[in-house]
Amino acid sequence: MNTTEFIYTYAYPEEEVSLCHLEMRALFGFVPETSLLKSTTRIDPSRSPFIRERIDVMYEGDKLEDILSQVEQIELNGDTFKVIFVKTNDLIGDDRIEYDERRAIEREMGMHIEGEADVNKPDHWFGLVAMGGRWYFGRYQKSTAVWLHHMKKPRSYSIALSTRVARAAANIAVPRPEGIRAIDPCCGIGTVMIEALSMGINIIGRDINPHIARGARENIAHFGYDAPVTLGDIAEVTEHYDVAIVDMPYNHFSKASSETQRSILKHARRIADRVVIISVESMNEMIAETGLTELDRGIVRKAGFTRQIIVCG
Repeated sequence: MNTTEFIYTYAYPEEEVSLCHLEMRALFGFVPETSLLKSTTRIDPSRSPFIRERIDVMYEGDKLEDILSQVEQIELNGDTFKVIFVKTNDLIGDDRIEYDERRAIEREMGMHIEGEADVNKPDHWFGLVAMGGRWYFGRYQKSTAVWLHHMKKPRSYSIALSTRVARAAANIAVPRPEGIRAIDPCCGIGTVMIEALSMGINIIGRDINPHIARGARENIAHFGYDAPVTLGDIAEVTEHYDVAIVDMPYNHFSKASSETQRSILKHARRIADRVVIISVESMNEMIAETGLTELDRGIVRKAGFTRQIIVCG
């Protein structure tokens, strides 16, 4: 069955809600009113630090009974399966379904599917979710928190971006990786590059500090990825890219001068069609001075300061 609709569930801490909404706009073009999102856009749920699971819609109906009758069409040819009643839904008040009833519905759903249920290692996963007054059933895929693994870098320092923010920034910069060439011209120890590479984004790095550039190469190789990290100033870049991701050097502990920041933005505009800026400052005046146009913005609040993620064209 060809699936044309997908339902995603989202979760995020309060300090990252703005960043999550910015990523939603980049990936899907809108922000839903709840933690459920329905779209015709297919995204691997493991791409986002905020997506928890995806259901590839096969059947839908006004009542649960509508789904029960439809799942009888499934042919598994002897394979095993498991049904998950998705905990995140928009049922409220008397319509809420608690844990024990969700498990009972999963068992009943399984009885209508021809095949053998396996709760441990099934061949097929199916999901059931209530959304917008309707029921949806389909193939189920849970997110894998790849970015948590990337926290264990051989080279690290405390002022680097978190892997969660870096992963979201890569998604915001390159929501559709096919055919896109990206550059991280102030790549530091490679935090953004590693997240981008793990999602199949074609990205190269550059840093002016030889020690930091070596650390980025070591980190990238440690996780089995391959991408060049060259040494030098952004002013020396001559090739053109679809997007540049600029994590302004660097924050409260190592802050670039205004002149350096202007130069970075000026050259980012020169070498890329789109620029995603990560900064602890708003950068409003500087963005305007360098000829960039702000398209969207999100913020992350952490430990007494705010990081800005600014999308420019």
